[in-house]
Amino acid sequence: MATGPPPSRRPLRSDITPGSAAMAAAALGGLAAALETYRGRDRLVRTLCYGCQLAGGTLAGPQTPPSGLPGALLAVSAQLSACRTILRLFDDVAMLSHSCSYGLGPEDEDALVRALSVLCNLANQLYYPCEHLAWAADVGIVRVRSQRWWTLSTAFWAFALLLSILRSLRVLFQLRGKLRQHKCTPLARNRKEVKAQVKAEVLSILADAADLSNAIHWLPPGFLWAGCFPPWLVGLLGTMSSLIGIYQALRRGNSEAT
Repeated sequence: MATGPPPSRRPLRSDITPGSAAMAAAALGGLAAALETYRGRDRLVRTLCYGCQLAGGTLAGPQTPPSGLPGALLAVSAQLSACRTILRLFDDVAMLSHSCSYGLGPEDEDALVRALSVLCNLANQLYYPCEHLAWAADVGIVRVRSQRWWTLSTAFWAFALLLSILRSLRVLFQLRGKLRQHKCTPLARNRKEVKAQVKAEVLSILADAADLSNAIHWLPPGFLWAGCFPPWLVGLLGTMSSLIGIYQALRRGNSEAT
């Protein structure tokens, strides 16, 4: 008589190694610690926002307006985006503190990198009040045309992203020179550190390029590809940028822990 596969059994205590339990506890603790911070929570909300837009746009296809599950996912994405907009009402002070602490940049830093960083900080600083005014106009606090201020805030965001990409390209050019120098030296540790910096800058460029593509899409129609992206593409680019941001935050946390 043929026998079937052995029945599944519940794992015994001996099957769960102390190492795996410790890793699970550490991962849970790390997630809880990240969610207790504003930046950590914002990264998660951002990822969920774009992820819902990606899923909703993909499931909806050419259906306009989307209904059912696709419509619900897009509605959740819009709510999460509105949540982030409201929370950014309190980001001006943190951005101002960052800009002031950087100032004109350290004197030993490359002059072009410093100039691009200062302009990027300025564009980011101007982005916030424009967005706040647009939001206030939408909810009826001030009587101005909100679309003009939404466009201006998006333009500042796009300009800051472009400056950030140029800065990363300049840093990559400098790191490439360092790698050529380290070929002639036996310091493998320095070479490894430079390669890690190169990887970080490449990931920053990819994330900024994805966000810049979306920023241009949200500008008034007629400028490059403004208004041409379907929802799923906006969600895909935003999800990719968000996941890169989470990965970089985890890398920074691990490097600081060591």
